[in-house]
Amino acid sequence: MRIIDAPQGTPEWLAARAGVATASCFAAIMATTRSGGEAAERRNYRSRLVVERLTGKPVQSFQSAAMKQGTEREPFARMAFEAQTGYIVQEVGLCMHDTLPAGASPDGFINEDGGLEIKCPELSNHLAYLQIKAEPAEYTWQIQGAMWITGRQWWKFVSFNPDFPEHLQLIVRRIERNEEQIKKLATEVEKFLAEVDAEVERVRAMKVAA
Repeated sequence: MRIIDAPQGTPEWLAARAGVATASCFAAIMATTRSGGEAAERRNYRSRLVVERLTGKPVQSFQSAAMKQGTEREPFARMAFEAQTGYIVQEVGLCMHDTLPAGASPDGFINEDGGLEIKCPELSNHLAYLQIKAEPAEYTWQIQGAMWITGRQWWKFVSFNPDFPEHLQLIVRRIERNEEQIKKLATEVEKFLAEVDAEVERVRAMKVAA
């Protein structure tokens, strides 16, 4: 692993991620239709990386009001997590795979072998997360992918919503490294990136009629 030490959300961090398969989108890479075919989100994500490779620039993603609120609340979630658990979180930029154009941007490192993923969801999602004992399924590939990229052994999933009563505002779940899932993910990411490479070459070879 190598670390690009640019604060998350900065132009430098966004530029470093251009054309890179990132853990936040690993679920899209793993997505299939009910019949086992390619899901639309996988196809769309491939197209996005192709365009980023061709232009050298990140494609701007739409940020809803809820997403913006989540970003604003993240530092408070990190402080609440440290206060409740006693852990000191080390913030980190973009962690890159040693050989593949794939990376992860953890919300923090914990000790020598742990990591952190923070979500600040809307009320209904936080309420649902209170009722499960693991991470929500939609974040499994992101979290296992972060452990794959960083080599770390466990992760903390945090959900934070300050609109709840104080004792229910912070949810903390521990997720262990799953080698079987990581092996499956690594295979699919490598396959996906090969598809991106091939499509970039096809597009570059195209001749547009006048």
